[in-house]
Amino acid sequence: MKTHPDTNDAETAHSAKCWIAVASGDHVRRGVEESIMQVCHGKAGSLRRVSPENRVAYYSPSTAFHGADKLQAFTAYGRVKEGAPYVSDMGGGFRPSRRDVAWERTQITPIRPLLGALAFTSGDRNWGYKLRFGLFEIGEGDMDLIEEAMIQRHQAVSLNERLWAI
Repeated sequence: MKTHPDTNDAETAHSAKCWIAVASGDHVRRGVEESIMQVCHGKAGSLRRVSPENRVAYYSPSTAFHGADKLQAFTAYGRVKEGAPYVSDMGGGFRPSRRDVAWERTQITPIRPLLGALAFTSGDRNWGYKLRFGLFEIGEGDMDLIEEAMIQRHQAVSLNERLWAI
């Protein structure tokens, strides 16, 4: 596995920023189905930091919201679509802010094999602490690594499904 230099410096000027969003697997699945992202319990402020064409990967610590299991995997990858954050009425007084996202076809990818290669986790025993913020920026090199791992796993699963369908 290749490692990437620390590209998290604010000085690196790229047209599109890269973000890790954090949510349970069931919430991410719903977001992918609806082509949206929602972070930090629907707070608009976090989503205003994200712009169209930014790349987003979701990390899911658990399969279900408040779940005790440890999924600890990247569960979605995509690019933010044009448009500003908007409010959605989910009923019961819950009106979260959302952004539209074009999600790629990927496969759930455990974070553990990538820990030593990702700049935002490498050499940090407390790598999970950053994930408690719900949304944070990462370097392009880290996002390239996450995207590559998720797409390779998807391609391997797709090939396996085709072989067993014969």
